[in-house]
Amino acid sequence: MQHVVITGGSSGIGEAFARLHLARGDRVSLIARDAERLVACKNKLAASGGTLSTHSADVRDAAALEAAIAAAEAEFGPTTRLITSAGVAVPGYFEALDADSFREQMDINFHGTVHAVRAVYDGMTQRRSGEILLVSSAAAFVGLFGYTAYGASKFAVAGFAESLRAEARRHDIKVAVCFPPDTETPQLEAESRLKPPETARITKSGGIMTADQLATSVVRDFERGKFAIYPGLRVSLLGRFSSLARPAINRWLDRTAERADR
Repeated sequence: MQHVVITGGSSGIGEAFARLHLARGDRVSLIARDAERLVACKNKLAASGGTLSTHSADVRDAAALEAAIAAAEAEFGPTTRLITSAGVAVPGYFEALDADSFREQMDINFHGTVHAVRAVYDGMTQRRSGEILLVSSAAAFVGLFGYTAYGASKFAVAGFAESLRAEARRHDIKVAVCFPPDTETPQLEAESRLKPPETARITKSGGIMTADQLATSVVRDFERGKFAIYPGLRVSLLGRFSSLARPAINRWLDRTAERADR
């Protein structure tokens, strides 16, 4: 039985990861900012089995997040698996995104990920065991129209995962990073209302998954020992070949953006 700690777990992808692990009989700790949404999520997941606890903390606040994870570990024992799914996406034309929008997305998506890892890392190194699954985005493969802030934050998560994997292996800690496409979540609903037409046209071509489909696919590949996890065929092709085919991909992205109805 594992103790799985999930940040951003009150809805969407985080909730789906929780439902999967609870169905296995794992102990799951959900951490998110909104205490009311956490309660609602806990009630929704009550029938999934397993053992669930919730803790309210903002991933941008390193001390608060560390305290929440410490409380979770006091209740359920050391973290066996950390899943960092807390994230926010605010698309828009670069000239319309102010400095606060850039700062918020970097603070939540990147620094929030680092804070969560730091909160469990010492314990994992001491025990010489542990698993860390970071959630990046398919927007981390190539620069997408409308994602100057979001894409940068998810590129940062991917780079962090690369270096962390290289270091963590000497402590027998397993690290992986997944790159979800658009996924049916409340976050996507809010994000879609803000997408410029060019962004909407481009992302529409990437397909969409349900949160449960995504969680099942990602956990399967994670447990097969994969480091870079590409859910779905389109994301798999993009992840594997984007660096080789970047000029062609950029031409296609540019043409797609130009055809968008403004």
